[in-house]
Amino acid sequence: MNRKPGGDPAKTTRSSVRPTGRGRKRRRRLILGATGAVALGFVIAAAFAFTYNPYSRGNPFAQLFSGFGSSNAPFNVLLIGNNARNPAGPLDIGTGGGGQADIMMVAHIDPKTKQIELISIPRDMLFAQPSYNDPIPKIKTLFFIGAQMNPNQAAQLTVQAVEKFTGMHIKDWVVTDFKGFVDAINAVGGVYVYVPGAMRDPLHSHANLNKGWQTLSGAQALSFVRIRQNTASNAGTNDFMRNDYQAAVLQALQKKLLNRSNDFAHIGALIGTWMNDVATNMSPSELLKVARAARGAKVVHINLASVADSMQLASAPLQGFNQENYITGAYYDIIDTSRDYARLKPLGSTGVWTGLPSPPARQIRVDVYGGPRTVHLLQAAGYQVTVLGGSQGYGQVQIDYPAGELSWGTEVGRTLATGNSIVQPGSTSSAVVVYGN
Repeated sequence: MNRKPGGDPAKTTRSSVRPTGRGRKRRRRLILGATGAVALGFVIAAAFAFTYNPYSRGNPFAQLFSGFGSSNAPFNVLLIGNNARNPAGPLDIGTGGGGQADIMMVAHIDPKTKQIELISIPRDMLFAQPSYNDPIPKIKTLFFIGAQMNPNQAAQLTVQAVEKFTGMHIKDWVVTDFKGFVDAINAVGGVYVYVPGAMRDPLHSHANLNKGWQTLSGAQALSFVRIRQNTASNAGTNDFMRNDYQAAVLQALQKKLLNRSNDFAHIGALIGTWMNDVATNMSPSELLKVARAARGAKVVHINLASVADSMQLASAPLQGFNQENYITGAYYDIIDTSRDYARLKPLGSTGVWTGLPSPPARQIRVDVYGGPRTVHLLQAAGYQVTVLGGSQGYGQVQIDYPAGELSWGTEVGRTLATGNSIVQPGSTSSAVVVYGN
């Protein structure tokens, strides 16, 4: 299924500001920090800094790390990809649209086990943000809201939201934008990845790729991870497959940087291209900590959602999700918090939260006008099902919920897992009404 463009940026009453001079000065000061953040921002492959021993004689950065110690405790870093067009810097909302957290990945780094979990956060996830005027309250829009604050709080608001969602402590962050992505890939001479099928997307990402293993330039890699439509094959283009493509590019970049014959040759280019492409709150010693932990680590990708979690919500009252307590209709990802908590608990999560309750299926009555498949899915999940009529050749599955019971409708939508059901208020009884096939 071809996913939606993602809705309009959030609106806020605060004035728009650009990153402060102090923030830009900090980025210029962290020369090695910017170098390490190249790898960190995409794959936590800052280990290349250790491939060329920072303590060796003649290394100009040796004094920065002379007293550095190590720790075996796991830690988390949030990686943010800003989709702003024409931004003045990684934290800017730009002048051509975007300015939202198009990519969010929590890198859970365990120095002891030498493993890194790259956890993709669903960018279109419905997420409560009662303090803000955000008509389409998706987790990605908090970056846009924070970027308009003075001082700029784009990264901080995003970190707070992801931390609350995952139940995982996150102190550190790295932000880059489209230019940073392209510059990083070009600086290392491209990345070698597998393209699962021919890809042509002339209207959106401008992807023009053939199937198979190949070296992608920065522009080609960006089109690969941002592809929206594919006119050449059935290779997938939904948000969750794009998350997989992003992880594949990050892993390829990690492999390139960890190649001993390449690493030192790329350091100069990486410093030069990333001075203006990366923002981070991490000090050089903290980046070196990541480098030490990431060297030789296995990278595992975790997607916290799938197409089954995606559905179209109609405009409706929704208490506590923005200042207006009313959301604008759009496609949203509705997360199964119990499922994702089971995935994240081994990584230190204390609980997954979006603000939307997840009522048990057995408590929800469902009246169905639909075929055997729809009835079977609902009965198997444990809903109280009453069949009122057979399939009438409905196109898009329609789910009508009683007033104030949006969570009932979204639970049914996730169970049917069509990826494009429309969930709307409209049931005049105490049951959810489903019109399906």
